[in-house]
Amino acid sequence: MAEEISKSAGDSSAATAAATNAAKSKWKILRPNSLRWIPTSTDNTIAAEKRLLSILKTPYVQEQVNIGSGPPGSKVRWFRSSSNESRYINTVTFDAKEGSPTLVMVHGYGASQGFFFRNFDALASRFRVIAIDQLGWGGSSRPDFTCKSTEETEAWFIDSFEEWRKSKNLSNFILLGHSFGGYVAAKYALKHPEHVQHLVLVGSAGFTAESDPKSEWLTKFRATWKGAVLNHLWESNFTPQKLVRGLGPWGPGLVNRYTSARFGAHSEGTELTDEESILLTDYVYHTLAAKASGELCLKYIFSFGAFARKPLLQSASEWKVPTTFIYGMNDWMNYQGAVEARKHMKVPCEIIRVPQGGHFVFIDNPSGFHSAVLYACRKHLSQDQDSSHQEQLPDGLRLV
Repeated sequence: MAEEISKSAGDSSAATAAATNAAKSKWKILRPNSLRWIPTSTDNTIAAEKRLLSILKTPYVQEQVNIGSGPPGSKVRWFRSSSNESRYINTVTFDAKEGSPTLVMVHGYGASQGFFFRNFDALASRFRVIAIDQLGWGGSSRPDFTCKSTEETEAWFIDSFEEWRKSKNLSNFILLGHSFGGYVAAKYALKHPEHVQHLVLVGSAGFTAESDPKSEWLTKFRATWKGAVLNHLWESNFTPQKLVRGLGPWGPGLVNRYTSARFGAHSEGTELTDEESILLTDYVYHTLAAKASGELCLKYIFSFGAFARKPLLQSASEWKVPTTFIYGMNDWMNYQGAVEARKHMKVPCEIIRVPQGGHFVFIDNPSGFHSAVLYACRKHLSQDQDSSHQEQLPDGLRLV
């Protein structure tokens, strides 16, 4: 059952929480945000999310969905965590008219659900849209990350998502995942296909392995001193977020330079407005600078060079859910992995390429992205919603 994060289980815990919050409030007065080495907190993250989503026209509900304190059937607390506290998944829901299909959106690595801010209004007109922050990211709980293998790390995300699904009482939904979120969505659909109507993977990671012939360049690069250093940092789990935290009060400036360049001067499509840029930069900083948790999955899921340790291609023949791949024309994530996977899949599969879009195609070219999603989900949309156009691939998009 969904709960607000401020709710307590009983009077005793409520009193304890009140005392703790009072102490925190007093400390905030004595030590304002501007004086902290890392000027952020969970409250700052949620506040930044609300500021970013305030530019939307569609009403939404934000909640912290309780997923319990451990994986289903497990006797340990989130993989050897010493904490017994319940975990929460930060969730935003945009309700549509009755009968609309449910679209669940999962963000990629180093991101959070607010990255879809340019898409919520358009998609909510056709779907009941639900977007989440994965466990350990964004405004969700950030438990200590103690996974020590690829299997444990996959379970961290798949099992927490399944507990979230149960709490939300969802079934028969369309599951959309971007980049690393596409990897998680695909792995979830492999384990729980009965709940997923259709899988939409946007710039999905996880299809290529280090044994791929195209990775020969990586072997040569690793032999150089630069490659050796970078490989060591990767295996040591040095993440971009650590750099942002290490810069302390200068971290926001680094994030501003990144967002201004990636979604401004070097945008693949439609640049952000000044307001969007300011709000997104603020939001991105707080999500990156918060406590390290889910981000530490990186070295267990991928080897240096973003090659999957357990590639999705290996299980393509086992997929039971119809799938659509969406890639921006300029996406650095190669769509050829999806082409190869399709050869082994026994379910319907389409690959759509969107012009004027890079890896964040939903920000670069939101209208093209929306058209691709509507086309991908055309069989699940109500027949009275422009059905005459749903069977035709919109102009500019290309089927591979």
